[in-house]
Amino acid sequence: MRAWWVGEPGPIASHPLVLGDRADPRPGPGEVLVRVQSCGVCRTDLHVAEGDLAPHQHNVVPGHEVVGIVHEAGPDCHLFKVGDRVGVPWLGASCGTCRFCRRGSENLCLAPTFTGWDRDGGYAEMITAAESFVYRIPATFTDEQAAPLLCSGIIGHRALKRAELPANGRLGIYGFGGSAHITAQLAMHQGADVYVMTRSAEARALARRLGAIFVGGPHDVPPEPLDSAILFAPVGDLVPVAMRALDRGGTLAVAGIHLTDIPPLHYETDLFQERQLRSVTANTRSDGQAFLELAAQIPILPTTTAYPFSAANEALRDLAADRVRGAAVLVMDASRG
Repeated sequence: MRAWWVGEPGPIASHPLVLGDRADPRPGPGEVLVRVQSCGVCRTDLHVAEGDLAPHQHNVVPGHEVVGIVHEAGPDCHLFKVGDRVGVPWLGASCGTCRFCRRGSENLCLAPTFTGWDRDGGYAEMITAAESFVYRIPATFTDEQAAPLLCSGIIGHRALKRAELPANGRLGIYGFGGSAHITAQLAMHQGADVYVMTRSAEARALARRLGAIFVGGPHDVPPEPLDSAILFAPVGDLVPVAMRALDRGGTLAVAGIHLTDIPPLHYETDLFQERQLRSVTANTRSDGQAFLELAAQIPILPTTTAYPFSAANEALRDLAADRVRGAAVLVMDASRG
């Protein structure tokens, strides 16, 4: 099969991804073999390629927003059959026995496995995955539309919960890429007013089209205090900016797995009056299932920018430069063998 892998992590301009041929993977017990149809290009992939997140596996294949067709089911599989359309997400496995797994917080597992970081991901023609961590894709979505839902959507859903947005509240969103534009639709569906602060002109235009109340630059002050905010941009300098935009009792949720250093916070202006700062760590399988069901009901309309499989490096370069409208998605060649 054809696959991209991280050779020597480094700046995306140095082309850290390598395209080549690998043996087709084989499914083990409890695993399914999936023929990839599309794979979302997530900022976490960029962090792995550039070395912000050191690869946990040598020459790892990135990609964790994978949509494909079950090609083969390994021993002990019973949830999916050959021909089913499925999604392979970021959380690839949890131990099931640590104190966090036992209490239902598998996103905090002490020994988790992540797709495209610990094990090979979806920048390839084939992928294996534990079937108990795979989702069935709602028929509402095309392969291209479904891809960003599997991380950008799920993480945005969890970030929105962590932000504790009150009913009909004011939500600030900092950064407006693949995850944020999906989260904005969730929040608006719940009756929220959404305020978007982002540096990309294309992202600001998309925010306006989706119905944001206010759209400005990343350091602009929204016209009203925010009840909640979510930081999607991996920029620690924006944490105090977002905290100062919060109303009394407001909560800022930081949605990324990687963030540059946060400058000192001033207690009186940034934290006092019960303002809260929270992180978001991965997701549980129940988070993913609940989000996909809700996304199909609304329905969420992901905005995607498609790239051919051969253009993975280009997709990551565009993502790094904020040139992607909505979510970038690698699409497999329909004529492949």
